[in-house]
Amino acid sequence: MSRHVSTEVLRLDGELTICRAAELKPVLLDALQRASTLEIDLSSVSEMDSTGVQLLMLVKRHALSTGRELNLTGHSKPVVEVFELLDLAAFFGDPLVIPANAAAAAL
Repeated sequence: MSRHVSTEVLRLDGELTICRAAELKPVLLDALQRASTLEIDLSSVSEMDSTGVQLLMLVKRHALSTGRELNLTGHSKPVVEVFELLDLAAFFGDPLVIPANAAAAAL
């Protein structure tokens, strides 16, 4: 097995729900297979459910088991809400950065 040293960036848009899990699973796993680091941009995710969480957890576990790295970036408001509700920030190990305009709107 040759070692990849590249980073691939994949931007997800729309729903990260049960409705798209079967479609997204091979896309995410194939992207992870092509590079040593996969960065998933979640800034355009409009909705996320427990199936979306399970999918991201599967990809994270696969990355760890194959010596690759998974980074989640640009967490949208729906993603942050689910991660906070389920206390998942530590599992994924990525900083949850909330844009200043979103933080101000929450006040």
